Amino acid sequence: MPGSLFILLLNPGISLLLALAFYLLWHGRRDHGYVLVAAAGHLATALGFLVQDVMPPLPLELQRIPSNALFLLAGVLLMGSLLGHYRLPVPWRSFSVMGGLGLAALSYFLLVQPDLNYRIFSISFALAAIAFLTVFELRRTGRVNLVDRLLLWACILTGTNFLIRPIAIIWMEGGYTDYVGFQQSLYWTTVQFSQSLVSIILALCLMIAIAQDLIFQLQTDARTDTLSGVLNRRGFEDVATALLARHEAPLALLLADLDHFKQINDHHGHMAGDAVISGFGRILLDMAPAGAVKGRIGGEEFALLVPVPTPETALALAGALRERMATPLDASIPHTTVSIGVTMAGPGDRLDSLLQRADKALYRAKRAGRNRVSLHRPTPRQEAAC
Repeated sequence: MPGSLFILLLNPGISLLLALAFYLLWHGRRDHGYVLVAAAGHLATALGFLVQDVMPPLPLELQRIPSNALFLLAGVLLMGSLLGHYRLPVPWRSFSVMGGLGLAALSYFLLVQPDLNYRIFSISFALAAIAFLTVFELRRTGRVNLVDRLLLWACILTGTNFLIRPIAIIWMEGGYTDYVGFQQSLYWTTVQFSQSLVSIILALCLMIAIAQDLIFQLQTDARTDTLSGVLNRRGFEDVATALLARHEAPLALLLADLDHFKQINDHHGHMAGDAVISGFGRILLDMAPAGAVKGRIGGEEFALLVPVPTPETALALAGALRERMATPLDASIPHTTVSIGVTMAGPGDRLDSLLQRADKALYRAKRAGRNRVSLHRPTPRQEAAC
């Protein structure tokens, strides 16, 4: 293969491979639509280079219009996919205006007042504007981990490439008058290699971000109880232990057990029992204050580790949970109540000792007739039921 043909096929080849990679990623996780948008962006890039550099030229270089339209579409789709990754609203209208102005300027300097240099500036500046608008939107995420910074800097690199490179090279070379010998020019060479480099950097950064999100989702799924929506026992123990280790303010542990749950399963079936579990999980998610750790640690047993200033505050929260559960959840869900044991965390308390104390208070609430809240105190005589 001649060297010039290899260079001509370099960008479309890379872009087609990236399009295939993102399509396969999307095919495995179709709920991530932005991945398919990224695949479409790289496909548009490949088609743009094929139309511009490989297909036979048209009269008046008219192939430059569809090829650059594809480049602008690719820029819009690729930047949109980055914003979609963060679930940010994509400014499609602004992107379209920028792309439309760039294509209109290119058409003017191709058909009305031919000027190759201005054609280069028209498309390059439009792509730079799209990239820098994306940078502005990404800064609003507030996320500052390494992968997020890589994506942000990849966008900055993309915009800078389209803004500075054409100005610098055209100034160095004194400009271009026509396409004769253009494929041997410094500008054409830098387009070929800088575009492949930018495409690979953007794609790798986005793939790393997707992989990071997938790992986080797997970790979340591994410690989340899918029925109730709160943490499972392992997840609760991990997060609660970490909170106990770092939290200096008072903490309370609430241990809740659904009353007569076995009878619900026996008389109404396990689907009804599952509905009750799910309903109480929603109550915890709705009523637990910020910073609380919520978990289902047994069949019908739930735990809540929550920052509270006083035991009275903990009792008030437990009482509110009990009263909410005492109200029927739904006409289709069997009604039941909840008993709750409460204990306060002292200096150096471990989670297992808190669970033991809360379990004693819970046992007292059950023994007192269920649908009760009981607070564990240092001595049995100080333990109160309400």
